[in-house]
Amino acid sequence: MRQWRPVIARSFRHVARSRSPRIDKTPFEAEILDLTHDGRGVARRAAAPGESGKAVFVAGALPGERVMAEQTAKNRHFDEARALEVLQASPDRVAPRCAHFGTCGGCVLQHLDEDKQIHAKQRVLMENLERIGHVSPGSVLAPLVDASWGYRRKGRFSVRRVDKKDKTLVGFREQDPRFVADLSECHTVIPEIGGRIAALAALVDGLEARADIPQIEFIAGDATAEFSGIALVFRHLKPLGEADRAALIAFGQQHSFAIFLQPGGVDSVHPLWPEAPALAFVLPQWNVELAFRPLDFIQVNAGLNQKMIARTFELLDPQPRDRVLDLFCGLGNFTLPMARLVGEVVGVEGDAGLVARARENAQRNGLANAQFHAADLTQDQRGTGWMRQGFDKLLLDPPRSGAIEVLQQLPLKQFNRIVYVSCHPGSLARDAGFLVNEQGYELKSAGVMDMFPHTAHVESIALFERRK
Repeated sequence: MRQWRPVIARSFRHVARSRSPRIDKTPFEAEILDLTHDGRGVARRAAAPGESGKAVFVAGALPGERVMAEQTAKNRHFDEARALEVLQASPDRVAPRCAHFGTCGGCVLQHLDEDKQIHAKQRVLMENLERIGHVSPGSVLAPLVDASWGYRRKGRFSVRRVDKKDKTLVGFREQDPRFVADLSECHTVIPEIGGRIAALAALVDGLEARADIPQIEFIAGDATAEFSGIALVFRHLKPLGEADRAALIAFGQQHSFAIFLQPGGVDSVHPLWPEAPALAFVLPQWNVELAFRPLDFIQVNAGLNQKMIARTFELLDPQPRDRVLDLFCGLGNFTLPMARLVGEVVGVEGDAGLVARARENAQRNGLANAQFHAADLTQDQRGTGWMRQGFDKLLLDPPRSGAIEVLQQLPLKQFNRIVYVSCHPGSLARDAGFLVNEQGYELKSAGVMDMFPHTAHVESIALFERRK
C-alpha cells in the first residue's frame, strides 16, 4: 500500500461551491490516496485514460481504500463525494462508536483508529510548518492525549422544530450545515449531557416556545455535594411564559443542572434556577480554582487541559524570579497557576469580561503577583504600559487567526523563550516562520495535543528559543 500523507492543508471545503445541476450521480470506483485536513479521503478521477485526474474529496473514505462513491458537489478545481461502499478497507479502519457518525458534523474521524488519528494530526502540523512557515522543529514532542470519549464539557446544540417530522431536533449541525442532526445521544460530550439529548429534545418539544429556541449551550465545571456543576443556557427569541419557565426549572431540578436564559446578547444571560449557581473548576496540581460564567471560554477537554498546562510549564521553564507575559490569557487558565511559580505574570486578553473574571480569580486564590489587562491584541498596543514592561518569557494562546499582529509589535529581543499554544496549525506555521526566519529564534520543539478526539481539529504547542 502506498505510504500516505494525511497532511493536505487545503481541502477547499470553505471555497464557495458551484451548485451545478450537472452533478453526475452515477456511482464510481475510487482509490483513496491521501487524507485532507478535515478528514476526507483524496482521490483522482480522470476524465480520460492517461490523465492525472481531478481531485475528489470523499467523505467517509480512508487512505489505502477502494470505495464506491457518489458525487455530491462539483467545482472547477475539485469535486466532492461520499463513500457508498468500502470495497477494500484500510487496516486502520474501525467501526464508529456512534450511530450518528456520517450524518452528524460533530466528528469526522471515528472510523479511523485512534492512534492513527493522532499520527494524522501530527503530520498535518509538520506539513504546515514546512509548507507555510518554511521551518521544522528540532524535535517532535510526543502527542498529548487523554480520554477520547465523554470529554467535551462545553458546546452548543442547535435546536429546530421540524413540523414534517412532528418533533424538535436538538444536536450538532449535520455535515451539511443547513440541517440539524437528529441525535439521540453523543459519545464525545460528557455523559451527563451526551446521554440526555433525547430528553432535552422532548423538553423543548413540550414548550409553548419550542419554535423560538434556536440553541442550547452547555458547560460543566466541577461537581459539588449540592450541584452537578453543569449549566444549560437556553437562547429564546421571545419571552417565555410561566408554564415554560416552570418546565425548565423542573428539568434542572431533576438532573441537577443550573438553568440559564438568554433572551438577547451575551450580557442578557441570567439564571433561572437556582438563584445564584456557582460554576468553577480546580487545577489541583497548582491549587487554583477558576470561577466562570456559562458563556465564558474554557478549554473543552478538562483532562487534556491539565496535561497541556503541565507541558506548557515544562517547556517555558518558569523560574521564581521570572516576569512572564501571557497573551490571550482568557480567564487565566495559564496565568493563575503560573503565578504559583514565578515572580510576576501579566495576562492580556481582549474580552473585558474575561479579564474581570481573571482578576476576581486572582484575588480569590490569593495571587497578588498576577496582573491582568484588557486589550485588543490585533490593534496597535505599543503605547500601553504593559507592552513597555520588561519580561523574561512569553506565552501565547491565540485564537485561530494566530498572533502575528501582536508579535510584530512586541520588543521580542527581551524574551529568551516563547511557548506558543495553537488551535490552528496554519496560523502557527505562519507565526513560526516570522519568529524563526525574521526574528532570530529557533523552533526547538513542537507537537500536537488531542483536545478534540475524533474530530479534525489540530491543537498544538511549540517552543521557541532565541539563537545564541
